[in-house]
Amino acid sequence: MPGSKRATHKCKCGFGGAGKGHCGRAPRCQQAYRNRVSGPLLDRIDLVVDVPPVTAADLALPPPAEGTAQAAARVAAARDAQAARAAPSPGAAGLLNARLEGGPLEAVAAPDEAGRALLTRAAEATGLSARGWTRTLRLARTIADLDGSTAVRRLHVAEALIYRPGVADGGRVQPPVPGRTMA
Repeated sequence: MPGSKRATHKCKCGFGGAGKGHCGRAPRCQQAYRNRVSGPLLDRIDLVVDVPPVTAADLALPPPAEGTAQAAARVAAARDAQAARAAPSPGAAGLLNARLEGGPLEAVAAPDEAGRALLTRAAEATGLSARGWTRTLRLARTIADLDGSTAVRRLHVAEALIYRPGVADGGRVQPPVPGRTMA
């Protein structure tokens, strides 16, 4: 299911959070709504990103340090790095991280010792499946590519785990330092 997208609200009313028009039944409503999505389906979702509503205070903030053109250039560089890395690998020619499996994935996405230890702890603490492990490695490799890193480090694994359904909100895996910018 690489490349597929899925979006949901926090709860069935569509508000599900604090602020104007917030759900009066939160957090029970949110949990009941989330429980309607099966575990195997959630396991196939690579990224879960909470997007809160934009407030007037958000609109008054200065623009982000990285603009659209810079972000697009970083993405293009990451894709080029993935394609170049996969070209000489047998069975992986032309494949981007999202399509790598087995040996070719392990060859390019193997994290450092600290990253592997973090991933192992997260798998044990949250019941991360084999599919979830593989998807986390792919995402960590992509985050490392966006960071311009040739190696997958603990920081990249930690960031990838934040986006896994059920891992970041499980309260057992500590996210990287807030405000981290990738260069």
